[in-house]
Amino acid sequence: MKRILVTGAGGTAALNFTRSLRMAGEPFHLIGVDSNPHYLVRTETDEAHLVPRADDPEYLAIMRQVIDETGAELIFAQPDVEIAVLSEHREELGTRTFWPRRETVAVCQDKYGTYSLWNKAGLRVPDTKMLRVPADLKAFMEEHGDVWLRAVRGAAGKGSFHTSNLDQALAWIQFNGGWETFSAAEYLSPDSVTWQSIWNHGELVVAQSRRRLYWEFGDRAPSGITGITGAAVTVSDKQVDEISVHAIRAVDRQPHGIFSVDLTYDSEGVPNPTEINIGRFFTTHLFFTVAGLNMPDIAVRLAYGEPTPKLDKKVNPLPAGLLWVRGMDKDPVLTRPSMLQRSKDDLEARRAEHRQTRLVRV
Repeated sequence: MKRILVTGAGGTAALNFTRSLRMAGEPFHLIGVDSNPHYLVRTETDEAHLVPRADDPEYLAIMRQVIDETGAELIFAQPDVEIAVLSEHREELGTRTFWPRRETVAVCQDKYGTYSLWNKAGLRVPDTKMLRVPADLKAFMEEHGDVWLRAVRGAAGKGSFHTSNLDQALAWIQFNGGWETFSAAEYLSPDSVTWQSIWNHGELVVAQSRRRLYWEFGDRAPSGITGITGAAVTVSDKQVDEISVHAIRAVDRQPHGIFSVDLTYDSEGVPNPTEINIGRFFTTHLFFTVAGLNMPDIAVRLAYGEPTPKLDKKVNPLPAGLLWVRGMDKDPVLTRPSMLQRSKDDLEARRAEHRQTRLVRV
């Protein structure tokens, strides 16, 4: 039985990964970890452990403890912050991984970095500028008028804001402390499409696209983007396929692992790549699993060096027009505060053990 460790296990995307594997027709022993004790009780794994945040100095040591204790053979990380840290230290984990090269992970988690590579490669992308001082924003808005502001790192539309008012734009960047960390791009449209793909040492294994119809709770965010897809529909568009492949190969000539491309349509109806969610699946990938394309199962098989299920075609094997309507994907859990404290106590014991081991070594 495969023993797989899932990080961010109480989050929606990881829950959908867990549920997809439960539907794979093969038994798995799933080990969940999360840095939020409230999220930890929502996991659907066979066991669950509280770990520090990825920016905690003891994060790697505690993760290695959990890996050793549980016999985890493969690690699947969902939150970007954890992918970033674990990717850089992949050789220290003692588990299988299914990630692109660390350089690819780093550049894909830098939205301005990917923009620069795509622009250089001749892809059609919205003009974009890093905002270092107010004069940068003023000059950019004088040229483009309508702009899209966002943090160059982070998920779920972090820091995103759409405006054509310079005073609003300046106030937004100032409020978010965004100088040096935000970019401004010419605004395209509210219409977007996504292309989720799995690669194995340079070869495309499978890809499926879907178009988002609306953002759940979009009326509660300044930009209208919440990172929570409310409804989506499968699509099959050769232009989207070709642009997505071009965008991926522009950042890595030998793609390996999971590459999930976001594209936004411009005024001429051309999809422009805007970011690659690297090393992880889109939150709504359970959509594809229920429809008959279990991409988590395929990724796990590849990580173990096993053959994958035969598909009629690699690109968009699902029929177009399938609709997925969802909310938060989380059923409520009835628990007690003492359960949260128990997981906190467990983490403190792990910290103490790590510190004691470090003292002995010294």
